[in-house]
Amino acid sequence: MQNHVCAFFAKLAVLFVAFATAAGCGGGSGSNGPNVTDGSVAGEGADGGTATATPGVWVEVSAGGFHTCGLKSDGSIACWGYDNDGQAEAPEGNFLSVSAGQSHTCGLQSDGSIACWGEDSFGQAEPPWGPFTSVSAGAFHTCGVQSDSTVACWGYDAGGPTTPPVGTFLSVSAGVGYTCGVRSDGIVVCWGDNSGGQATPPTGTFTSVSSGGGHTCGVRTDGTVACWGNNSAGQATPPAGTFISVSAGGDHTCGVQSSGAIACWGDDTDGQSTPPADIFKSVSAGGFHTCGVRTDGTVACWGNNTQGQIVPPADSSESDDAGTESDDTSDGSSSTDDAGVAPDDAGDAV
Repeated sequence: MQNHVCAFFAKLAVLFVAFATAAGCGGGSGSNGPNVTDGSVAGEGADGGTATATPGVWVEVSAGGFHTCGLKSDGSIACWGYDNDGQAEAPEGNFLSVSAGQSHTCGLQSDGSIACWGEDSFGQAEPPWGPFTSVSAGAFHTCGVQSDSTVACWGYDAGGPTTPPVGTFLSVSAGVGYTCGVRSDGIVVCWGDNSGGQATPPTGTFTSVSSGGGHTCGVRTDGTVACWGNNSAGQATPPAGTFISVSAGGDHTCGVQSSGAIACWGDDTDGQSTPPADIFKSVSAGGFHTCGVRTDGTVACWGNNTQGQIVPPADSSESDDAGTESDDTSDGSSSTDDAGVAPDDAGDAV
């Protein structure tokens, strides 16, 4: 146990350095404004041109702490960004979905088993057999819905994020030190850290829920979005209107509106809440960046790019303009669903 505790605090130290860099503190190269990438390779301080991922290539995308992973139409997974723990080194195989956490990633394989890779100090990358129908990677824990509709979780359990209640669920979302799920009756239940009210959902029925850094959002059955928990940056104050889906990140939230346009709210320090004006079918909010899949199967990402997390792999892009190699990309670090969010407090990170 002592080794696990030491590893935990060592990880926190690394994360806080990364967050300082992302915020532009010390000699970091992070940006403080909108930074939208369609697969371009951008030079520091310049847009470097744009590139559009090959139409039909991407089925879904998941934004983590400082890395991103996407599921391709052939069932393979590609990841990019921070890779210090191997979280961006996807295994071969045929996958149905992918979820990027803070420093680990998990994917649902076609046989119902889950494969995880990356940081594993607390067993968050060691899934049970299952079989499963979905998976969600949080900060230092992971949860999935099994074929019998019960939830199984594994990893760091301080505060109880990996101790789900009994019952059957439609979906589950692992956040930073807590977890929420939509039960079969449409009611949202949460367990784990509730220091900011993030695990105290409102009454009513929901179609989906997304756990973030310290706040949670869900789409109600009438299509409106409700959020609860930390609202220091306005991340728990959704706009009016109806939504198809919602994704809670570190201190920001994004959702796909009924029109297909993306709306974001909350922290926008790195441009993570400034989406492009396109039509999307899904969106994923990470720690300090956001990615979405357009209706034509292309991927667009925006926000912090200190680790190349908003630049999809070049082999799936067609350059519209000449781009320059990024000085920010390195091989070395994620909500909602995918909870790719950064830690708000001592504990964890998505």
